[in-house]
Amino acid sequence: MAAGETQLYAKVSNKLKGHSTPSLLDPLLALGFPAHTALKALAATGRKTVEEASSWLHSHCKDPSLDDPIPQEYALFLCPTGPLLERLQEFWRESKRQCAKNRAHEVFPHVTLCDFFTCEDQKVESLYEALKRAGDQVLASFPATVPLVLHSSVSYLGFFISDGPADVIREFATAFATEAAVLADCSVKPCTKQLHLTLAHKFYPHHQRTLEQLARAVPPGHPCQWTAALFSRDMRFVHYQTLRALFQYKPQNGDELTLSPGDYIFVDPSEQEEASEGWVLGTSHRTGCRGFLPENYTERASEADTWVKHRTYTFSLATDTSSRKDAEASGRRNGDFHSPTPRSISSLQALQATLARRSVLVVRHGERVDQVFGKYWLRQCSTTDGKYYRPDLNFPRQLPRRSSGLSDFERDPPLSSCGTFQARLAGNSLLDSGVRITAVFSSPALRCVQTANHILEELKLEKTLKIRIEPGIFEWTKWEAGRTGPNFMTQAELREAGFSVDLDYRPAFPLSSLLPAESYVQYTDRCAHSMERVLGACPQEPGVILIVSHGSALDVCTRPLLGLPPRDCGDFVQLVRKIPALGMCFCEENEEGKWELASPPARTLTHGANSAFNWRSWIPGS
Repeated sequence: MAAGETQLYAKVSNKLKGHSTPSLLDPLLALGFPAHTALKALAATGRKTVEEASSWLHSHCKDPSLDDPIPQEYALFLCPTGPLLERLQEFWRESKRQCAKNRAHEVFPHVTLCDFFTCEDQKVESLYEALKRAGDQVLASFPATVPLVLHSSVSYLGFFISDGPADVIREFATAFATEAAVLADCSVKPCTKQLHLTLAHKFYPHHQRTLEQLARAVPPGHPCQWTAALFSRDMRFVHYQTLRALFQYKPQNGDELTLSPGDYIFVDPSEQEEASEGWVLGTSHRTGCRGFLPENYTERASEADTWVKHRTYTFSLATDTSSRKDAEASGRRNGDFHSPTPRSISSLQALQATLARRSVLVVRHGERVDQVFGKYWLRQCSTTDGKYYRPDLNFPRQLPRRSSGLSDFERDPPLSSCGTFQARLAGNSLLDSGVRITAVFSSPALRCVQTANHILEELKLEKTLKIRIEPGIFEWTKWEAGRTGPNFMTQAELREAGFSVDLDYRPAFPLSSLLPAESYVQYTDRCAHSMERVLGACPQEPGVILIVSHGSALDVCTRPLLGLPPRDCGDFVQLVRKIPALGMCFCEENEEGKWELASPPARTLTHGANSAFNWRSWIPGS
């Protein structure tokens, strides 16, 4: 660091000694940390404790940006607490489950009071003083209740705040901006437009009706104590995706990241061309290090999960002003903002029950054997006289009998042993969810029929529900090798192999009508027509129609239900290649007969690869 910078931080150190009792900076300096990095650590952890700042510094010891003078970005929010927050959080959960995630789920329930702004690390404590002074200025005039009015449009749903209370809240935001400019030399732009608490934003238009009904179950007059909360974020990763690590990962190469469960990773979508399939390039929030990581070890997280909560000011009109909290020592992150309360039967759940309609669950088949052992897998498991044997435990224990012998398995492969296990796990998860399956349709591909059968066995429905073979939901034939399609097992062969197939079902798209190397338009039209016939063949009673097909079906079999046109072919290909074994897409029919995306009733299945092991490598000299 330059001499001028050293003098600057020396002045900052002296200033903070008188400002903070006891000082948080002194112990860090005594531990040997430079002043500029110690201040950076304090700002990045919300100036809570020396221990947290010290831990942050040790974690970031290899962070290439540790010495960069990059300040945090701050924003002030007005947050509800108490019973109203509980109802809002319940709406958050139900809207995500029934209508999938939208932009509102990225942040906790709040009213935005100002745009994000920067504050130098050495001036953050002055920012806390600005919050306290602004709160004290409007405390006496802050409304005892804040009336909320529901507003809805095709892409936005939320509560608007009435003008009278909104004026007082704007006055508080303006006072904070003024105090922050004087005390912390920050340029803060207070919110002067319509104040609002967003419930849903940038959602599918066909979800508007369901979201409105869920929102009406949130009583805006619920008791609430409003709290102004100051949060910060790392300004470098504002437009990045945020991932959360699910499993531990130890790097196998020097350019890979170490992962611990719960780690957050920032990923720039524009940089992913550098990564191999199944991998992403990201920066660790915990360590600041950058590297590659396996994508299937992570899940999407919300934007605010990495924000740091600093201080709050709670607007309380209690006579004992000492009970008012102007600075919460805990300063926990958003996920720990409020302690969870037990969830009981509520009007939201009652509403959900009244909306029970038909549902469609589209499931991709389990792991196929050629996916593991390659195109010529049959050569590895067949004798010279054409008999099957099991050279590896991930080969199926046995193969069903086919009149044409083993050769037809090459283009119509079975599930691997792991694929069978995956299907059974999914079926068990569906059993735990309590869903009611009313009909089952399967692609004629053997791997799909096997997956459907294993799911039914776990649901204890293999003797009561028959699998309807529907060629119309088979894979895009352009992706099939050869000029003709695969020779699928006949229904008689499937019955002989123990699969309960419906011999009376007349498919929407006969097998003989499948065109080899069909165009993308032909493929999407085929699936749309098939889905129309599939729904027509099912009763109107509430229940789940299970469709077991290929990864592409999660897109082309659901978009017609949602009233959406086919995706661009290039986007479709990129999407499908990321769909894992037993990936699911779930659609529900609302009270108006329209279909909407919802959270699948079964949990996801994520696992790592297991490479082949050769015992001969242990023989000396081999």
